[in-house]
Amino acid sequence: MTIKVCVAIPPKTVDEAFCLIEQAETQHADLIEVRLDSLNKHDRIADIPSCSKTPLIATNKSIVCNGNFSGSETERQKILMDAARNGFEYVDVDLGTPKQIELIRNLHEAGANVIVSFHDFEQTPTLSQLGKVLDEEVALGADVCKIITTARSVEDNLITLNFVSEASKKAKLVCFAMGELGKHSRLVSPVFGAFFTFASLDEKRKTAKGQLTIQEMKRAYEALGLK
Repeated sequence: MTIKVCVAIPPKTVDEAFCLIEQAETQHADLIEVRLDSLNKHDRIADIPSCSKTPLIATNKSIVCNGNFSGSETERQKILMDAARNGFEYVDVDLGTPKQIELIRNLHEAGANVIVSFHDFEQTPTLSQLGKVLDEEVALGADVCKIITTARSVEDNLITLNFVSEASKKAKLVCFAMGELGKHSRLVSPVFGAFFTFASLDEKRKTAKGQLTIQEMKRAYEALGLK
């Protein structure tokens, strides 16, 4: 069994991105998500991939999608395209993004793998609802399908884990529940077939509720006899 952990980093500057990527690689991250919406300026995105030996994910979430990018939708998508053209291996596209079919096609033509992502910040939908989201992401041509819910009870972890155990047989899938009550699924979703899961670099740089640090996750995997 191979458990992959993606470390999400929220740099304010490109120079800080270099530093955080180095730290993530030192801690043996399998992938690194660069939250481009955290950057103060976006004029040096092309410099970022050159400093990394680890596959990078470009994510640029708008304020509407609980991110920090406040520019226009055209500007937001241009930044994602710049990332794809300059060596980011993956680009994250929110399900329902304007002109998403065209954007995904252009990202593929630029050489990037596309993660189509869905977030429910209020609850964990039913298994059938999750299945419909997955079908929509697959139909869009997602290379990786990302379905993230919010745990309102510990039992919500079981819904996401049951879903990922079956759905991961037909698609590369990242699926778990956010929030303090969702830590169980965040930790063990790869055991049930998820392509990877997310962690923070440290306590100060968490990018989602319930996120564990990569150190905490690796210690837990070691204690459980998982690698």
